[in-house]
Amino acid sequence: MNRQAQAVMLLLLGGAVVRASVTDLYLRYVKEGLRPFLIAAGLALIAAAIMTLWYDLRPAPAPADPGHGPDDDGHGHAADDDGHGHHEPRVGWLLLLPVLGLLLVAPPALGSYAVGQAGTALASKQQSDYPPLPPGDPAPVTVLDYAARALFERGESIGDRRVRLTGFIAPGPDGQPILARMVLSCCAADGRPVKLGMTGDVPVGLPHDTWVEVTGRYSDRIARDPVNDAEIPYLAVESWREVPAPRNQYE
Repeated sequence: MNRQAQAVMLLLLGGAVVRASVTDLYLRYVKEGLRPFLIAAGLALIAAAIMTLWYDLRPAPAPADPGHGPDDDGHGHAADDDGHGHHEPRVGWLLLLPVLGLLLVAPPALGSYAVGQAGTALASKQQSDYPPLPPGDPAPVTVLDYAARALFERGESIGDRRVRLTGFIAPGPDGQPILARMVLSCCAADGRPVKLGMTGDVPVGLPHDTWVEVTGRYSDRIARDPVNDAEIPYLAVESWREVPAPRNQYE
C-alpha cells in the first residue's frame, strides 16, 4: 500500500464517518451528544486525505543541477522515483473492511440478545432524591427512570400515578417477557440493559425485540437477575400497544 492508497483509505473513512454523523446511523454506535465530535473527526480525516494526495501528486520541481544529486542512485534515477518507494505491508488493505462495513452495512442497535448476556445496569443506587413525575396522565417516563424510582425509593415519588414507558420485549429470568432498554455511557461497546418485569396485562406472544408502549402503575414486586443477581423491578401493566422502533433506541 503506497501513500496514495493510504490517502484514499483516509478519504473513504472520513466520508463514512461524516455520512453516518449527518444521518441517524451514528445513534447505533454512540450517544446522541457526540454528533459534533464525529463530524469534526470525519472532516479532519477528509482534509488529511486531500492534503496527502495533493502533496503526493503535485509535479516534482525541476532539478537545479543536472549532475548527480545526493539522492541519485548513480544511474540517473532518484531512489524515491522508481515507483517502489514508501510501500507499506499489504495487510494494510484490511483496513478497507471496517470502512466498507460502515458504508454498506447498517447493524441493528443492541437488543434482546444483549439483554440476555448482561446483568441489569441498576446494580447500585443512582441518586437519593427524585423530582416529581412529569405532568400528564399517564406520565411519560423512561424505563431507566421508572426502574430507579421503583428500586431505590420503592415507588415513593410514583405513588398511585399511571406512567407510560417505551421499550422492547426481551426474555425474562422466568421465561416471561420483560420490558428492556439499553443505556449507554459513551458508545454501544459499554451498553448495559435496564430490565423491567411486567404483571397484569402483559404483552405475550410477541417476538423478541418488538417495541411496545406500556401504561401501568407501580408494583412492589421484585425479581433477581440471573446474570448479576441484581434486583429487577416490576410494572403493573394496564394496557399496551405495539409501536415502531424509536429514532434513538438507547437511553
